[in-house]
Amino acid sequence: MIEEIRIGSLGVIDSSVLELGPGLTVITGETGAGKTMVVTALGLLLGGRADTGAVRTGAKQARVEGVVRVAGLDAFAAAVEEAGGEVEDGPDGGTVVLARNVSAEGRSRAFVGGASVPVARLTEVAEQLVAVHGQSDQHRLLLPRAQRDALDRFGGDAVARLLATYVTTYRELEATRRELAEVTASARERAREADLLRFGLGEVEEVSPEPGEDESLAAEESRLGFADTLRTAAEQAREALSSESGGPDALATTSAARGFLESVRDHDPEAAGLADRLAEVTYLVSDVAADVASYASRLETDPSRLAVVSERRAALTALTRKYGDSIDEVLAWAEQAATRLLDLDGTDERIAALTAERDRLSAELTTAAAALSKARTKAARRLEKQVTAELALLAMPHARLAVSVTPVEPAAHGADDVQLLLAANTGAEPRPLTKGASGGELSRVMLALEVALAGTSPVPTFVFDEVDAGVGGAAAVEVGRRLAELARTAQVLVVTHLPQVAAYADRHVLVRKASDGSVTTSGLTVLDDAAREKELSRMLAGMADSDTALAHAKELLEVARAAVR
Repeated sequence: MIEEIRIGSLGVIDSSVLELGPGLTVITGETGAGKTMVVTALGLLLGGRADTGAVRTGAKQARVEGVVRVAGLDAFAAAVEEAGGEVEDGPDGGTVVLARNVSAEGRSRAFVGGASVPVARLTEVAEQLVAVHGQSDQHRLLLPRAQRDALDRFGGDAVARLLATYVTTYRELEATRRELAEVTASARERAREADLLRFGLGEVEEVSPEPGEDESLAAEESRLGFADTLRTAAEQAREALSSESGGPDALATTSAARGFLESVRDHDPEAAGLADRLAEVTYLVSDVAADVASYASRLETDPSRLAVVSERRAALTALTRKYGDSIDEVLAWAEQAATRLLDLDGTDERIAALTAERDRLSAELTTAAAALSKARTKAARRLEKQVTAELALLAMPHARLAVSVTPVEPAAHGADDVQLLLAANTGAEPRPLTKGASGGELSRVMLALEVALAGTSPVPTFVFDEVDAGVGGAAAVEVGRRLAELARTAQVLVVTHLPQVAAYADRHVLVRKASDGSVTTSGLTVLDDAAREKELSRMLAGMADSDTALAHAKELLEVARAAVR
């Protein structure tokens, strides 16, 4: 539970500490004293939106801290440690400090167990602690979605599991329907694409190019086209290297030079080295001359082969104009096109498979929707009985709550329309809350629902911000009694204007406003018995020292104490 809330520079509150404990804590004070700032502070601790207008005038930042005792809150403690925070050990168990800073410039920082975290992470950690209900929640209760969510929450794990199954199936069905529509709509375009790919693959297959063939044929065509010129050059080169007519040639010249140096090699090592090098040159020239002669003998003019090569190159060029800059790229395109064609040719099979999947999921959704509707209907009957019983205890003995669960077209939330109906008097037909409930009745329906839902809520603390608006007299007494009953199993914090509700508090906190003429501050004070009587008399008659009001306040406290024993 929350042990303590420290508030600094928030609205009219300069610096205050609110000490909490188990049971029912009520917060009272005159209008404008700053009671709502306590709820605002809790909202910030829960990760609510930071409003720079809430920062006290002249202050650099507002700060809210909450001290939480983690005994029995294992999931909360685990979430704190997962966020990087620490659980502080203490004599009565571990505690965690949650904090939120809001600067006047609009910056916001959040802390969990001493660790700085994003505000969203603070929300994840703190949402396990507190359920806040204000007058806005009464209006929210008028929304169909809120009424459906309330019933599902009351239904507990049984409804939650069926709802999860339904939602999963619904999402899968919607995704399948979208894909089927897309595939069907694009079938014509896919068919055209497949025809183009088949035509292209047919052209490539007809030519049957080999990797690198375009480059090798280009070299061959050049060689065949200049065969005579190449042969003449080769023969001239061969004769220059080694002339058969006995004229001067490279081989004879190098052989002669070698002979001159061989004759004197014994007289000088350097001459011997030059002679050896000339010997190597002689051998090399001889080999080159032989190769040139062989090359010249192979060069023949072949017009028919040249025509074949030119024709083949033309066919390859036609492919490279369409499908790639080279034959290697053409072959790569063909491989990719074949893979794509397999996919395109499977369109009919894909449509058939998606249609079958859609039909299967539709049947599963129908089954899931029926199971969910049955569970909701069963939970609705239990909720009707429990809330009707609570309304009788809230001074509405003849009122009856009805929960209507009617079939509708399947949607993301199920195939049910859930509506809360109220019959305020005996014999009256149940009517929607928007038409059949006054402000005071709506407040009591809200409280009755919260009491009914309390057993299904995992949070240990409930905060009610003036949910008793529009209630008075005997009904207000019963509201106080039911809040006290709820506080037997949970920590309950109530902001109220009603003395009948405040009388049932285990702890009464007064928000008192003081002003020096220019600066207004509010402080939080836990009242003792005498101070409680004065505050209740003020709430009853507007006069804290009226003997009649004090007597009425004492009687009210005695009745409340007797009722909760």
